[in-house]
Amino acid sequence: MKYIYLDNASTTFPKAPNVANAMSDYLTNYGININRGSYALAYDVEDIIYTTRQRLNTLFNGHDPSHVIFTQNVTMSLNMVIKGLLKSGDHVLVSTMEHNAVMRPLTQLLDNGITFDVIPCDVTVSIEIDAIESLIRPNTVAIIINHASNVCGTIQPIQSIGALCKAHNLHFIVDAAQTAGVIPINVKACHIDALCFTGHKGLLGPQGIGGIILTKEMAQILTPLIAGGTGSFSHLETIPTHMPDAFEAGTLNLPGITGLNEGLSYIEAVGMKNIHNHELALTKTFLEGLRSITGINIIGKQEIQDRTAVVSITINGVDPASIAYELESNYYIMTRVGLHCAPRAHQTLGTYPEGTVRFSFGYANTHEDVEAALCALHTIANNTK
Repeated sequence: MKYIYLDNASTTFPKAPNVANAMSDYLTNYGININRGSYALAYDVEDIIYTTRQRLNTLFNGHDPSHVIFTQNVTMSLNMVIKGLLKSGDHVLVSTMEHNAVMRPLTQLLDNGITFDVIPCDVTVSIEIDAIESLIRPNTVAIIINHASNVCGTIQPIQSIGALCKAHNLHFIVDAAQTAGVIPINVKACHIDALCFTGHKGLLGPQGIGGIILTKEMAQILTPLIAGGTGSFSHLETIPTHMPDAFEAGTLNLPGITGLNEGLSYIEAVGMKNIHNHELALTKTFLEGLRSITGINIIGKQEIQDRTAVVSITINGVDPASIAYELESNYYIMTRVGLHCAPRAHQTLGTYPEGTVRFSFGYANTHEDVEAALCALHTIANNTK
């Protein structure tokens, strides 16, 4: 029996077609470091890394390829920005839909004299823009927003929030874990100071690679989280200020960047709009089918406007964990169950502490996959009556 993978919000699978081959080629035929060796192979690898920076800068309309910083993942990116920016006495605003990649660093910093307030959301869990200004204090320095919920797929209006940040001279930090590579993001137009992304979801690359798109102004005020060798300015025991070296101490995940480069190449060839339209078509079919099944609750938005291909459900009287177990055991359908590392979002949605069963569609999924999931859910829901 063929397994059906519907957990693309966790990590996309399968990856873009040439990702594995490119990583294997690097490890087999290159396998060396950059910024350390003055030989031809090192320069060849440097070309790939620089090309990847350029592609990311173009994709997100960043300010300069040198301000594309590579990290291990979006969690590391957010930690680098949050801990590198905030100091005792600072205040920030977040939404009620944030992931623990934002909430845990902020909670950790409460002991350092940093505070935060939460912007409320409406019934569709879209941020209430009008409520933001009343929450801004004299010591508010930034707004941190999850571009799209990993629980229910709601996309937040980052252009409007960015304009508000600009008007109030606030830094704007965006968690694009669920949208990078799927939803167009314009760093300049949205006045984003730090766009944090991961490579293994919508960008169709491997795990272990992520990054930050920084403005030049943000790069100048951030304190690097990690210090060490960069292969540059080696005569100094201080951290280089040159970009991107200032934020890339230690050996980079070069196989991961090579794989990410192929993911970006695939997105360019297929077209982000085509990818998103395909995923939304699957989501529309799924939502319409769910509405015909008695006992199933769609959590969050009921329609496909302003959302990603992430859908969470519950079934009346059934533990979500039991639903996910039955989906895999009896129907070979892989989903995500629980709180999805976003307890605050579930509290907002009214699904805490049990959580939900989450279905997330990717470009490789088909309408047959959706129909199989609906058929399975129909049977499970009917068996609970």
